Amino acid sequence: MRIRSAEKIYDGNSPYEDVYGKQNVMIQINKKHRRRSKAQPPVRLAILGCTGSIGTNAIEVARHLGRRFKITGLAAGANWKKLSEQARLVKPQWAVLSDPHDPADGERLRSELGRQRVKIETGAEAMEKIAAHPEVDMVVAAVVGAAGLRPVLQAARHGKAIALANKEALVVAGSLVMPLAKKHGAVILPVDSEHSAIFQSLRSGKASEIRRIILTASGGPFRNWPTEKLANATIQEALAHPNWNMGPKITIDSATLMNKALELIEAHWLFNLPAERIDVIIHPQSIIHSMIEFVDGSCIAQLGTPDMRTAIQYAMTHPERYAGCSHRLDWSAIKSMDFTPADGRYPALELGYEVIRRGGTSGAVVNAANEVTNQKFRDGRIKLSQIVPTVAAVLRLHLQSGFIAKPSLQQLLATDAWARQEALCSIM
Repeated sequence: MRIRSAEKIYDGNSPYEDVYGKQNVMIQINKKHRRRSKAQPPVRLAILGCTGSIGTNAIEVARHLGRRFKITGLAAGANWKKLSEQARLVKPQWAVLSDPHDPADGERLRSELGRQRVKIETGAEAMEKIAAHPEVDMVVAAVVGAAGLRPVLQAARHGKAIALANKEALVVAGSLVMPLAKKHGAVILPVDSEHSAIFQSLRSGKASEIRRIILTASGGPFRNWPTEKLANATIQEALAHPNWNMGPKITIDSATLMNKALELIEAHWLFNLPAERIDVIIHPQSIIHSMIEFVDGSCIAQLGTPDMRTAIQYAMTHPERYAGCSHRLDWSAIKSMDFTPADGRYPALELGYEVIRRGGTSGAVVNAANEVTNQKFRDGRIKLSQIVPTVAAVLRLHLQSGFIAKPSLQQLLATDAWARQEALCSIM
């Protein structure tokens, strides 16, 4: 496989003159839209999934950066109360509820905002509309799960800068998202801490000089548990991540290491590397967020505290850096950094590698089956130890009878629906 140079890591996919050039994201966005103002206007930001962990942190980062950014759109799933609080704080142009639990929630949101000059819309299409709107320069894609796919596709289709935290968009449809971004001049800037670390480390060398990339994993709350004990792990124990403060779905994924399996697939699409050149290592302290081993033996890593605001801010301001609001490392408090192999104890990782090798509809199956089984565990309907075997069983069934090598969006969505139903009915 031909690996592109670091300066063209997106193979012409970027609206910037040079991905690693001297000019920052804000200047390039202003050039793209041909703004004539002498003063540099703020980047107009839409935050999709604003009430979740990443979305909440993105709002904090944007406010910390002051006049450099203006939040013009906020989109949430069903949490209209938190959306209302955020809208009163940042005064966006639009506020969207994409999946309200009650049809009346939109009216409740309108009532809460009162005289605020905010356009309120509901439904998944409204989120896609914001992602494509000409008055939005950058989209923070932080919707959890496959629900974030369509807005990412719309943002790519309209040439936006996309700060991508929704890994499922690439896991399910990387074969559609990346070519679409290239065609329309969109740029995808990774927000996951691991992929941000690789993205930052690439500034030290060319992609053609990479021997492998190494994604680090904390190992989750059960890294020291005997395998046979995992069957009795409680929901509360699984949600008690030792390092990161994340939403419940991602925290459970971290407990099974399914989160790292999805990140393997995402890394494959972002950095155009085969499975054989992407490794995972367990690093309990979560200080090294990931690293690159170059062909000469040099390893370049990005280190920091487990604080997502660092990766979010870098995606928003790339390639410039400004004073951040995240916590800093206290080097005097670091006594050790440990590393252990990610061995057969973590079968979820092999699912990630299998998806990279097979491609096609396999990513949609693994993602959908995992979303369903993750929720079943949180609902108390299955054990933690049943999640990965159930996902693997659904994938095997799909590969036997329904696999499509080069799927369309409609075929991916149909596969997603099928996998959800299979996982819902499966008992392992």
